[in-house]
Amino acid sequence: MAQKPKWVVAKEQDRRAAARETVWLFGLHAVRDALQNPMRDRLRLVLTKNAADRLGEVVPASGMTPEIVDPRKFSAPLDPGSVHQGAALEVRPLDWGKLDDLARPGGGAPLLVLLDRVTDPHNAGAILRSAEVFGARAVIAPTRHSAPETGALAKTASGALERQPYLRVGNLGDAMERLKGLGYTLVGLDGDGTETLSQAASALTATPTAIVLGAEGPGLRDRTRALCDNIVRIDPAGPFGSLNVSNAAAVALYALQDGRDA
Repeated sequence: MAQKPKWVVAKEQDRRAAARETVWLFGLHAVRDALQNPMRDRLRLVLTKNAADRLGEVVPASGMTPEIVDPRKFSAPLDPGSVHQGAALEVRPLDWGKLDDLARPGGGAPLLVLLDRVTDPHNAGAILRSAEVFGARAVIAPTRHSAPETGALAKTASGALERQPYLRVGNLGDAMERLKGLGYTLVGLDGDGTETLSQAASALTATPTAIVLGAEGPGLRDRTRALCDNIVRIDPAGPFGSLNVSNAAAVALYALQDGRDA
């Protein structure tokens, strides 16, 4: 029997590893929303008595039996700096399905957010929160070199992780080409853009649109930039000033959702 190519073996290994992967969510808000999410595969719930009281009927309604622990000996395997508020939940990562199914235009002009190597979980979590507020269809990032689903991301997202699709794809450039085939206009954000965000937004209200943001510092990679249909900038009010990637995402989402039926 012929040996499988190395890339096939690697892909199968990644798939098996993903099936075994679990995530510890922490904090009352993140745990409450995960307990209420029927899409979540929940494994273990660790609570202090105070946290169980604060979560109230959410716990029995979830069907889980919590481990009630002493707050001085909190047994969940969290980073010592995690602000867990006496609540931790072990889960499997959410499965948001396939890119084509999430992104397929219909019922208006959908809005997507694409993240090019945004690895900070706090930035990714804040972007998910803004994406939910402003009605983005999904946030899309590469499987590698991006912020994975973690407790820190979930806590920053303040519950949005349970409702806002966060789709990880094997290759962001290939996903961008697929979105072009579905009729999307890809708008990259960069300080050297040839037009302003507001100028671009006015022409895109009826067009499926993907905002593309790069990591702070490196910005958009060469292929990512080349695949964008246009590069736009957010002008500061004065001669100096810049936004971090999560704030830039919020501004772009606000500008592009105005008048859009997504």
